[in-house]
Amino acid sequence: TDEVQCWGHPQLGGDCSGIDFSGVTDFYGNFHAFVALNKVAGWGRCWGNPQKGGDCSGVNFAGVTAVYSTGNAFMALNTDTDEVQCWGHPQLGGDCSGIDFSGVTDFYGNFHAFVALNKVAGWGRCWGNPQKGGDCSGVNFAGVTAVYSTGNAFMALNTDTDEVQCW
Repeated sequence: TDEVQCWGHPQLGGDCSGIDFSGVTDFYGNFHAFVALNKVAGWGRCWGNPQKGGDCSGVNFAGVTAVYSTGNAFMALNTDTDEVQCWGHPQLGGDCSGIDFSGVTDFYGNFHAFVALNKVAGWGRCWGNPQKGGDCSGVNFAGVTAVYSTGNAFMALNTDTDEVQCW
């Protein structure tokens, strides 16, 4: 069955009346909105706070294989083309224009920012609130095997050397 029920604050995702969920393969959420994705047909439906991810009318979901979130934004990934699209609050992860995602192996998010990691080449790209993880210019990603997050910060771990970096 494709019946979906939503409840809670109506402007923050609690009202999904009138949305057609037929064929949805995956659901994603952040603190303010939801995304329903049909990977097979290549479409998505968003609802909730439009400034924080509830409006995805400008997103092309064709070929999208995964969606990631901060507390205030979403990111859609097409692993075949390395194309990434972001929407939601622009200063909190919703604007990833101009970032090269070629070769990224992993994505991580906290409440305010995203991290794109290339474990093979040893580099990372961060965007969102710079004071809360969106600026990783001082981080050495060489050898990093995992990234962890709180709501306001990130930690990069190199399991070979036990080195930890936080930002």
